[in-house]
Amino acid sequence: MSPDATCWTLIRDAAGGDPAARERFARVYLPVVKAYITARWRDNGREVDDAAQDVFVECFKAGGLLEKAAADRPGGFRAFLLGAVRNVAHRHETPRRPVHPLPDGLPADDTGPDQAFDRAWARALLREAAAVQQTSAVRCGAAAVRRVQLLRLRFHDGLPIREIAKLWGEDAAKLHHDYATARDEFRAALREVIAFHHPGAPSGELDRLAAELFALVG
Repeated sequence: MSPDATCWTLIRDAAGGDPAARERFARVYLPVVKAYITARWRDNGREVDDAAQDVFVECFKAGGLLEKAAADRPGGFRAFLLGAVRNVAHRHETPRRPVHPLPDGLPADDTGPDQAFDRAWARALLREAAAVQQTSAVRCGAAAVRRVQLLRLRFHDGLPIREIAKLWGEDAAKLHHDYATARDEFRAALREVIAFHHPGAPSGELDRLAAELFALVG
């Protein structure tokens, strides 16, 4: 990720037809778009895939949504993307595809479309942060790559440090220190990703947004 790049750089390049920018835009945000439509329609069938693809058609076409996106839009890029998927979903809603109210007896933790979008948005940014950390670790060497592996085992697989120490044949105290370092490196990567989507945000705001992301997926 270029230090000068922002989400609006990505939008500008994708609107201009840059293949790499369009690939990244679709790769990162397709799960977010599908999460919203799936929750809105209460299914995950082929029509969801068709509507999600239509969002990107609307974004990439000449004179499309990306060309109309404005960096000063309230809510930033997240609000832009949410507005785009809402509009396309609404257009697909015909008498054959109505929006039903939530049925009685729905589980208390059921997620509506906006909440599904927010959670998928948070996961997308966390995935991007993990990719940034991995790329940085490869540049820094084997020890940094090992810390990424440690973080994945501890965070994603839920293995206690003592079990990882046995698995790797290393001292648990050293791994606790390495784990703390890995978490700091991930937080730095996440701040970079958040800054990409919120250019110009002060340091304290980046920390607040990071906390919100963790709360959404917690």
